[in-house]
Amino acid sequence: MAGRLTKVKKAAPASYELALEQFLIWKKAQGISEQTMKDYREHVNRFFRRYPEASKPWDAEALEKSAYDYLGEDGIKPATYNNRLVYLSTFFNWCADKEMIDDNPLLNFKKRKAEGRIVNLDENVIRELLMSPDTSTYTGLRDQALMLFFLDTGIRPKEAFALLESDFNIRALEVEVRQETAKTKASRTLHYSPETAKVISELLSVRPEEWGESVPIFCTYEGKALNRHTWGDRIEFYCKKLGTHIVPYDLRHSFAILFLRQGGNALALQRMLGHVTLEMTKRYVALTNNDLKNQHTMASPIKRLLPSKKRMVKLK
Repeated sequence: MAGRLTKVKKAAPASYELALEQFLIWKKAQGISEQTMKDYREHVNRFFRRYPEASKPWDAEALEKSAYDYLGEDGIKPATYNNRLVYLSTFFNWCADKEMIDDNPLLNFKKRKAEGRIVNLDENVIRELLMSPDTSTYTGLRDQALMLFFLDTGIRPKEAFALLESDFNIRALEVEVRQETAKTKASRTLHYSPETAKVISELLSVRPEEWGESVPIFCTYEGKALNRHTWGDRIEFYCKKLGTHIVPYDLRHSFAILFLRQGGNALALQRMLGHVTLEMTKRYVALTNNDLKNQHTMASPIKRLLPSKKRMVKLK
């Protein structure tokens, strides 16, 4: 009786470079962005450059030890740890599924909880930043509109970059963050001020008709979508002129802090920022509570009502 061939086992790639290229083709078919493709390539290549012994020739023991050393590096910040874990573990999962390695050595590793970075910008610096763009150009007008929008809504940069003209209701001063573009995968409606609406309307008025509905509101002058890198470069450009340092996410922090200082409600802020729980929002509340404590120390009426005691001088 002739033997039956039920399964053909494909030979594993001869190197991690070939495996990575096959992995990226698979990820591209899933529709991930070009930037995410670059991030995967950068993280995986960095790991194997640092631990070349892990790639020759898919040695399970060496791979495991190297992965543990990489994540256990002294002084590594939670955000860096989480990035390394996500990109490498996803790649190793794919390799294990394709039987290139026996198991993902990082399978049961969990993300670390990051404390988060809250920046309290000086209001004068924010005003100077808002006045920096040359609004006689499309790029400058877009930059000012985007800055105002961040400071007026607290929206995440990635969520803002995905907004389309149909998401805006200029008359109602509302914008919808769609479920598919929201970080938490839950849609929410944000409100903004007439001043912001005016600049956004100006931006809409200069858009070429051929861009159509598919081109995001906040895009390049070529009609291409912005990303965190291109927007970060723009903010850095203005900061060099001002002699200061600001990153795009700082505008979201500034919205939250100023909103609370103006008497805004913490629960309302949670919904605007799209926080799943109140825990992150409480950090802004704690920061503004410190502001109140300092103000009370400086301006308490008791200092005026009760004169300070005169220093007693002992006479000989």
